[in-house]
Amino acid sequence: MKLLSNSILLISVILLTLTVNKANAYSAFSLQQVVQQDTSKRDTSKVKTKNNSDLDQKIEYKADDSVRFSKDESIIYMYGNARVIYGDFELDADYIRYDQKNNLIFARGSTNPKTKRYVGRPIFKSGTDGSAIADSLYYNSATTKAKVFGVFSQQDDGFFSGGQSKKQPDNELHIKNMMYSTCNLPHPHFGLMISKGIATEKQIITGPTYMIIEDVPTPFALPFAFFPKQNKRTSGIMLPTPGEDATRGFFLQNAGYYIGLSDYWDAKIMGSIYTNGSYEASLNTNYIKRYKYNGSITTHYASTRNGIQGQENIGKDFRIGWSHSQNPNASPGSTFSASVNLSSSTYYKSTAANQTYDLGAIANNSSNSSIAYSKVLAGGLFNFSTALNAQQTFSSGEIALQLPTFNLNMSTISPFDSKNRSGEQKWYQKITVGYSLQGNNNITTNDSVLFTPKGLRALKSGLSHNIPISMNFTALKYLNFTLGGTYNEVWNFQTINKRYTTFSDGTYTSRQDTITGFKRGGSYNLSTSLTTKIYGKTKEFKNLGNLKQLRHVMTPSVSFTYSPDFTDPSRGIYKEAINQNGSFITDPNTGRRLTYSVFENSAFPGSFSGRQAAIGFILDNTTELKVRSKKDTTGSGEKKIPIIQGLTFNGSYNFLATTRKLSDISFSGRSQFTDKLGITYNGRFNPYLLRDSIGGDGSRIILEDRRYFWQGGKYFPRLENIGFSFDYSLNPDAFKRKNEAYDATKNQIEKQGMTPLQSEQLNALNRDPNAFVDFNIPWNFGFQYRFDYSNILGQTTITNTLNFNGDFNLTPKWKFTFNSGYDFKNKGLAPMQLAIYRDLHCWDMNISWVPYGAYKSYSVNIRVKASILQDLKLSKRSGFYNTYQ
Repeated sequence: MKLLSNSILLISVILLTLTVNKANAYSAFSLQQVVQQDTSKRDTSKVKTKNNSDLDQKIEYKADDSVRFSKDESIIYMYGNARVIYGDFELDADYIRYDQKNNLIFARGSTNPKTKRYVGRPIFKSGTDGSAIADSLYYNSATTKAKVFGVFSQQDDGFFSGGQSKKQPDNELHIKNMMYSTCNLPHPHFGLMISKGIATEKQIITGPTYMIIEDVPTPFALPFAFFPKQNKRTSGIMLPTPGEDATRGFFLQNAGYYIGLSDYWDAKIMGSIYTNGSYEASLNTNYIKRYKYNGSITTHYASTRNGIQGQENIGKDFRIGWSHSQNPNASPGSTFSASVNLSSSTYYKSTAANQTYDLGAIANNSSNSSIAYSKVLAGGLFNFSTALNAQQTFSSGEIALQLPTFNLNMSTISPFDSKNRSGEQKWYQKITVGYSLQGNNNITTNDSVLFTPKGLRALKSGLSHNIPISMNFTALKYLNFTLGGTYNEVWNFQTINKRYTTFSDGTYTSRQDTITGFKRGGSYNLSTSLTTKIYGKTKEFKNLGNLKQLRHVMTPSVSFTYSPDFTDPSRGIYKEAINQNGSFITDPNTGRRLTYSVFENSAFPGSFSGRQAAIGFILDNTTELKVRSKKDTTGSGEKKIPIIQGLTFNGSYNFLATTRKLSDISFSGRSQFTDKLGITYNGRFNPYLLRDSIGGDGSRIILEDRRYFWQGGKYFPRLENIGFSFDYSLNPDAFKRKNEAYDATKNQIEKQGMTPLQSEQLNALNRDPNAFVDFNIPWNFGFQYRFDYSNILGQTTITNTLNFNGDFNLTPKWKFTFNSGYDFKNKGLAPMQLAIYRDLHCWDMNISWVPYGAYKSYSVNIRVKASILQDLKLSKRSGFYNTYQ
């Protein structure tokens, strides 16, 4: 272990020097265009000359100020916005001198006498290559040699500036004292100084190369370097990030190899090693087919060791991710997508969310994965879709798989109507029929036994058919009637059989056996419904300031449903409970024989209820307030404020039920008072009284009575549950900008495919409003509150949570963010995360701090903004593992 520790420490010191010395292939004559040249104005004055190949070439030139000649007219002097075009070589500058005798062109700028600034620098272009700008240059039109001083040009995300470069006839380029940087300023904040080098078509060989920060040379240097210069994707070694963790020791993170398989597929194989014996390995691939599809696949394995040597706690964790999206125009009528995120239950906690320290990801207790395909069939009459889904619960280790599900839905048709019908529909032509088929194969088990025979035996398979029939018509202009019914049938391939054992005190237990085999069952119901709208409007307010009018809209709906008794054992779906003596067991609550459904744990339990004739009622309410708009200067403008949006009450009464004929009355609604404040609420009323009773041990217990609340002298039903939540933001522009950033990232992903980094960014933007840092928003503060109250049989429970987050600019370049909450149960602050951001123009700095809690940690990152130099960074991190030692 000491040998491993010393080796990693030595390599870390070497890599601290090497990791910051990465450069891209560069050619001064293979640059992106930085200045648009005007090719529409060409002087008609032309000079004929010959090059070495004896091919006639014409030089075109012009100048806005003046054009002068030497006495023998062998030298041409051009002043003021001068231009020279020679073959595929184009040159613009404030001053150009052309020596026809020696075939030598010289160009430079000039110093403005008023501003003392150097202006009119030469801008040159050769062939199909982009343009570049320089302080001055020489160009030999006969040999095509060139010597450039103080070049400034852009290539991809980087900029080359300063120094000298000399182009040879064989297109070999010699460079000296040239700086490469991702800073776009004429005088960059940092850069890699190439003291001298030679660039050919396929490679760049340099002498000493070192980093300069704010004009100060640093010791981060290489004595020489060789860079392959390819025009296609190439493979290569990825240098690791060295560092130290207080618990796991020195480390080398994310060392690996990049494989450029093709322009459509690549892969990264990476690994990390720690001196305490922990290690990690990962494989990341991206693929794309233009105008068809794109995606990425990620696999990660981690072995973590914590504790004293010899008594370590060793954990094995994994994660598998797959993202796939299809271009909507690739295959009209069909879609295919994938979003897979499978991991061991302790992965995010053991790896600190893959070393991101994202508290939202660490605290997340579940994950969902899906792979879906859909297709439109028969000219749009049918829609087929299938999906593989997985839901994980990390705290319990439970995993639920659906492998797969599928749906076949038929559009609603009118079988008795005619396409060539003229005139109004007859009553039978209004009859509509639909059909849907659903299939399911699911497993719910613990992830530790998922791929064992025990886990596979938990597989449940089945089919469900649904046929709705309905007819709609209007009566008395305002009453909308619906008549119809629904037939349901399920086909299951696993059923159950229960064996009961009774005891002397009347209690019983049961054991359940799973029986493999096909069994079907059907049910149906008949229904009718009536709905309308009732509008209520107050008179216009005259003496209430900006208030003008109140409007209330009610939408009542009444329905009646009838279905026979499908729980009768004679129908073959329900069985009567029989004990070990062959006797029937009586249900103590109803006094009837105890029964159970053979589809109780099947893929589709079905809707096999007892006989019912029930009336259902729904009342939806909307209330709007009309006020004068302050933004309208004419005084005639007005706006509507939705005080209540969708306050809905619903319940039912079953005439044929033996107990609880009236159901609970539930309600839900929402209100959006302002752009900053919105509230949602829900609850449930119980219409029955409570009564005291004596338990078997003599204790007092509370039971639900069969009497309604009005029979006990109560005016209102008992409130059994209520909850409400609201979000508030003091600066709604901050969330607007955050949503715009989310949409932009999502659109980029849909066009180019999702990389692992983009996936993390997208998830972070969903979880944390502070994940998007915008220096254009000077401040923001928002919070989310949730309150829940329940009173079940006298047992009262109250829960409430408060989360808050915000940020503010200390200066135009410094931003402070925070994210925390209040734990009402423990009467203290929830885990807090603080961060400070500093905009350093071409760099940025991020200091993140979790001051207390299980994930107490801090990290400091200073890195280049440009993606091309993302590995150029300085990081310091304190691991969260220290908390457990």
